[in-house]
Amino acid sequence: MKVAVVGAGAIGAFVGASLHRAGAEVHLIARGPHLAAMRQDGVRVLSPRGDFTARPAATDDPASIGTVDYVFLGLKANSYADCGALVNPLLHDGTAVIAAQNGIPWWYFHRLPGAHTGQRIASVDPGGAVSAVLPPERAIGCVVYAATELEAPGVVRHLEGTRFSIGEPDMSVSRRCLDFSEAMRSGGLKCPVEPDLRNDIWIKLLGNISFNPISALSRATMAQICRHPDTRELVVTMMRETLEVAARVGCRPKISIERRMAGAERVGDHKTSTLQDLERGKPLELDVLLAAVVELAALTDTPVPTLRAVHAVADLLAQTTSRSTS
Repeated sequence: MKVAVVGAGAIGAFVGASLHRAGAEVHLIARGPHLAAMRQDGVRVLSPRGDFTARPAATDDPASIGTVDYVFLGLKANSYADCGALVNPLLHDGTAVIAAQNGIPWWYFHRLPGAHTGQRIASVDPGGAVSAVLPPERAIGCVVYAATELEAPGVVRHLEGTRFSIGEPDMSVSRRCLDFSEAMRSGGLKCPVEPDLRNDIWIKLLGNISFNPISALSRATMAQICRHPDTRELVVTMMRETLEVAARVGCRPKISIERRMAGAERVGDHKTSTLQDLERGKPLELDVLLAAVVELAALTDTPVPTLRAVHAVADLLAQTTSRSTS
């Protein structure tokens, strides 16, 4: 198996190192000091499950790799439309693209039976720009439950979780999914092949759609949001509206709001990725988390007043942040 990791940051390098120690041919694509460190010393993973070092190939030039069987995308979803130069040299006719992203993916309605099959979601695939670079038929969805961070260039701190759920847009259990799942398991990770990955997408989104924008607007951790009575109720209301949108597009996640809130509280004083991006002056990945669900609500005539209100102020924050850093 030959795998290229495009965007080998904390999650990408963790996956690449795990696959490499299982025997896959892995190529990490990165840049800057992180790339230099991985070239010199490999990827050092610090984990409660046991530290290890792996030395997969690392480069900033995808054309030097040749074509691969799988491209694992570790990029933020808001950069997918511009990743053609990184991905195109890696593709042969059968290459699968595994998109490890939060929120609603660009392929969501691809081969999904029902009234909205083939529907393009403009907020995550504006003008079809993402589909043009990453054709939906290549896509394998991936919901990441692992938490990692770059402690230093070339050093990944694995905090918790090893699960990477994957699945086909058409809900089949394909050979390409089973093969990738087996390679991930051989590398010490959990990688169930889910016949309906959309259920996992909505379960994770329940937390992201609420805690991420609220944390960026308030600069608060997840535990602080849960402890404040009014923001806690705001989160619950956003989750209720999100579940209603999910039901309108045919998905009823098998989890209660109470259980989802309990899981968030266990995370403790953790800064969401959106708050971390805000503090680092990076673009905020809110289109796939919030704007997409507001768009689906409009598509299905679902009233979501709270989601719309939070989206309005979070979108303004994203725009003003973008202008101040450009």
